[in-house]
Parts: sequence; C-alpha cells; structure tokens
Amino acid sequence: MKGRTIILDHIQDREAAALMVDGFLEDFLIAADAPAPGTIYWARADRPVKGQGGMFLSTPDGPAFLRQVKGLAPGAMMLVQVTGHAEPGKAIPVTNRILFKSRYVIVTPDAPGLNISRRIRDDDVRDQLLEIAHEQMGDNAHGLILRSCCHGVDADEIAEDIASMLALAEQVLSDTGPDPKVLSEGDGPHVLAWRDWTDQAEVVTTPGGFEDHGVLDALDKAQGISEVLPGGGHLYIQPTRALVAVDVNTGADTSLAAGTKANFACAKSLPRALRVRGLGGQITLDLAPMPKKDRRGFESALRAAFKSDPDETILAGWTPLGHFELQRKRSRIPLTEILT
Repeated sequence: MKGRTIILDHIQDREAAALMVDGFLEDFLIAADAPAPGTIYWARADRPVKGQGGMFLSTPDGPAFLRQVKGLAPGAMMLVQVTGHAEPGKAIPVTNRILFKSRYVIVTPDAPGLNISRRIRDDDVRDQLLEIAHEQMGDNAHGLILRSCCHGVDADEIAEDIASMLALAEQVLSDTGPDPKVLSEGDGPHVLAWRDWTDQAEVVTTPGGFEDHGVLDALDKAQGISEVLPGGGHLYIQPTRALVAVDVNTGADTSLAAGTKANFACAKSLPRALRVRGLGGQITLDLAPMPKKDRRGFESALRAAFKSDPDETILAGWTPLGHFELQRKRSRIPLTEILT
C-alpha cells in the first residue's frame, strides 16, 4: 500500500497509534503504565546527589531525578516535567525547563520571545505568522515557537492553538501548594500522533485498523531481533541491561563492497528500527568490515538519517575496536516490555 496512513486503535487494551509509510511500519506509539513524557509535577526536593550534580524529588508517581541543579535546598517545591521513561528500578527523569507543546505551537515559559521554525523560509508566510502570534500573545511574558507545520494552515486554527496552550500554561504555572501533585498529564498516543505526525496522511480510526493495515504483522517482526536491510543484509538488534547491541550482517553478498553497502543500509534503516522498538540509551554498532576511508561517509549518512528522528541521538563516535557508539534519549518503553 503506497502513501502515508495513520492508524489509531487499541492493542491489549492499551491506546496505540501506528504510522505506515508505503506499507512499512515507520513509527509506533503505545500507552504505558509509567508516567508519560510531558507530564508536569509540582514536586518536592528530597535529597541531593553531589557526585552526579542532581537532586532526587518526591512526586505522586514516585521518586524523580533532576540533573544539574544549583542552589536547590531539600524541601523546596518546584515545577518539573517528565522527559522520558525510567529504566526499571530507577527514578523518573525530569527537567525544570517546562514546555507546553501542541501541533502548531510550543509555549516556553522560561524562554521569552517569538520564534518561527527555520523550515518556514517564505518571508511573507513568516510575517503572517508573526502577526498571528503578536495578536494572540499580547503582553504575555511567555515565549512562543511556531512549528513548521503552521505553513499553509488557516490562521484561525493557529490562533486557537496558541490560545489553548497559553491557557494551559497559565493554569499549570499558577497551581501551586504545599504538597506534590500532578498538574498536567502527558499526551497519549492518539494525541501524540495528531501533534507530531503532521505530514499529509490518511487517518484510520475504525476498530480493527491495526489488523486491516498490517500493523500487527509488523509488530510481530519488530519484537524479534532481526531487521532485513535493502540489498539482502540484516541487522540484529539485541537490548541488554547495559546497552543495545546492533550487529550488521552482509547476508549472501560476498562482493568486496558488501560490508560498505550493508553499513550504509544500516545507517538509513537504524533510526526507524530503534524508534519502532522503543529502544534508547547506549547503542553499540558492530559494523560489517569496510575500509577506514568510508567511515566519514558512513557517519554523514547516519547523521542525515537521525536528523529527522524525533528522539535526540548523540553520535559518540568510533571505539578502538572499530565499533560505532550512539547515545539515544529513552523517550519510550521498549516494545518487548509492553507487548508480552
């Protein structure tokens, strides 16, 4: 099936959303039991961790960990936002830089100013968006980012989104008190799909959509360790407690360039493979043999592939043994931990 299709359905009584592109599963979101990224707490500072420069906090959903804090005393109350999913037995990762994110806009209370996505390059469009933003923001001290998907959207729809996010920000920022509490829940899969999958697509909401559009079959493959590469090679993706190991195999290709071709195919396929499986943290690539002169090209291909990926990924570089290492944000719970 050609084209982009967004399927909103449920699996194992959990809300879920799938993005299919030309018949392949490009992205998958599923509700978890843990607090969703984006959840905002009114939290209490508990105890500092001097060696890590952070602070453990008390929240209604359990302990949270805030990095790089200065001048924060135990017992102080503060606003924090969940940034990702915690590993088993660890505290919820949070930040004190609060964002209110929607489909068209992001309200930034700690960063004043009006900004427009650099992907919108038409000066006339940028001027029109600035007029909408100034009209809605008025004298409001919060910052505002207009996202790239604002291009070509009706002005009233953008204005409504700005007003909605400003109202939410004002409500959350004014809701303080003596005890920790949840001020705003993070978005679920269906809202996230509307918010972040903004390219033109067919949207399917009828029950059974996952089965009708091949999502269930794609999920069965994603729960395995093997990922077929264009050209006949394979990726073998195996998460461990310490890291995610990725092995590149050339398959039946025995030509001199087989390793290079498989590694470049890996660079293109890896972001989607990790995203669908919900994998993050430390990732080590055991690449197929290729000349050292091709390493720079591989890095460029890998960087280009991750550029459009929604999860922050740091390309750490080469190890003495010739492996390539990545550090990826844990924004999702691994698929195999949810679909059992």
